[in-house]
Amino acid sequence: QVMAWIMDTYSAQKGYPVPGIVTGKPLEIGGSLGRKEATGRGVITCMLEACRETQRDVTRQSVAIQGYGNVGSVSARLAARAGAKVVAVSDAHTGIFNPNGLSIPDVERWVSEHRWLDGYPEADTVTNEELLELPVDILIPAAVENQLRADNAGSVKARLVVEGANGPTTMEADVIFASNGVMVVPDILANAGGVTASYFEWLQSRQQYLWSEDQVNDQLVRLMKEAYVAVSALARDRNVSLRMAALFLGIGRVAEAKRRRGMFP
Repeated sequence: QVMAWIMDTYSAQKGYPVPGIVTGKPLEIGGSLGRKEATGRGVITCMLEACRETQRDVTRQSVAIQGYGNVGSVSARLAARAGAKVVAVSDAHTGIFNPNGLSIPDVERWVSEHRWLDGYPEADTVTNEELLELPVDILIPAAVENQLRADNAGSVKARLVVEGANGPTTMEADVIFASNGVMVVPDILANAGGVTASYFEWLQSRQQYLWSEDQVNDQLVRLMKEAYVAVSALARDRNVSLRMAALFLGIGRVAEAKRRRGMFP
């Protein structure tokens, strides 16, 4: 709604509609289909690419997800749909854990009726901190920043961490993960699905043409796969982490674009 007001106010000043001035608008006035699921879809696309690259059978992977908001809930749904066993999720109040796997449709129904995970009957209760240290293959921190720190990184049992939140891992934890052989797909790559969908919304505004949801999803998955492959290749070439490679790649592209523009950019 706020984005709609901003677009309307700017358009009123210009004297004609300018839907591309902001993104995140309601669908009725130039928003995009697939936007709500985009960040979680990007997270799971990166998770699947990491599994493919490291020859992990996704159907044999257990997954814990901290955070059950927009990113976490979509990540849980898509991870389960891909065949992974989602064993734990959490929200701001509590977490739930079932080593045999959670029924994500049942969890979604429970949350739609009760708002929170509290009281969900088919799982044990865990705290957000305990969830991070569960015996799982893949951990997706999708809540808030600084959840994986020097004091708990050594207790993380997952061998693959895919960052759905912004800045969930501190620099100290990154060092510990590297020394323990834990693979981290960084936030700058893994959760870029949301801003990519915003770019798609801007494109649709420029084209004055609404893409179908399948078009949005297909293009999002394509770009996220390409980004992962490029970052992974640079990480191998430079013998650096995926986080460092993503930063190298992004900064390098901006620097090259600036150089190409000339003296007066």
